[in-house]
Amino acid sequence: MANKPPAKKITYGRVTAAIWENTNSQSGEVFYNVTVERTYYEGDKPKNSSSFGRDDLLNASKALDQAHTWICERLEEASSEAEEVA
Repeated sequence: MANKPPAKKITYGRVTAAIWENTNSQSGEVFYNVTVERTYYEGDKPKNSSSFGRDDLLNASKALDQAHTWICERLEEASSEAEEVA
């Protein structure tokens, strides 16, 4: 099975929050996880790190806040759709 891309990527400066959509194999319920990375360069080659300096923290906070909002909106949409079916 091929790796699925993130459902959404949110980038501020050098910081990217990737939102991953998952499904519980037993209940079929959809849930989300978020990973956060900072991009830096060694020469001309891009690398990623999960370590953040002072100047990255506000961008990480903004990316995570927007990821939270995006996830809440998706879950609310799913809940509304489920109510319409019922």
